[in-house]
Amino acid sequence: MNLLYSLDLLGTAAFAASGALAGIRRDMDLFGVLMLGMVTATGGGTLRDLLLGDTPPFVFKDETYFYLSIFVSLAVFLFHRRVGLLQLPLLYLDALGLGTFVVIGTGKALDFQMGFIGSVMMGVMTATAGGMMRDMLSSQVPLVLQKEVYASACLVGGTLLYLLHLTPLPTTWSLILSALAVIVLRVCAIHFNWSLPKASRNSGSC
Repeated sequence: MNLLYSLDLLGTAAFAASGALAGIRRDMDLFGVLMLGMVTATGGGTLRDLLLGDTPPFVFKDETYFYLSIFVSLAVFLFHRRVGLLQLPLLYLDALGLGTFVVIGTGKALDFQMGFIGSVMMGVMTATAGGMMRDMLSSQVPLVLQKEVYASACLVGGTLLYLLHLTPLPTTWSLILSALAVIVLRVCAIHFNWSLPKASRNSGSC
């Protein structure tokens, strides 16, 4: 679990960086950039805990998440002209965080005795709700509702963890395999430009 916590912090840092960059691109001031970074990094897990009735949410029980989000967002604000060089590494860290957040969210829902749909949705929410809040606050269509394989990768990972939970496989291996499934799918989507199909809008179509 120490490894999972470390990966969770890495993912938090990556999500905070993406939120801060979104704020800078929308010409927000320092407060706006910090808020967007924190919301992106911690919003999904906070919403999950509120829905599960686990209060206060995790970010108030372990304020490391807040401090890390603020530090990363501030660093991005100060050195954003150089952050562009880290665009690809940040995408990989984002994929790592995505896989970690999915298994943490799904695993926590399973601990609360939720069923298949509830458990998987808690995992997807943990991984994507912060990014959706970021996009809406910066006046953009949320990334998860567009072309990229993102939330769909989370669905696969959450489903896999739920199924592995029903087997005798040790919990640690279930978490690792499910997180890897999300990470691999996301990295492949980045490399090969995978996307989900869209409805045709050609003239004459219904």
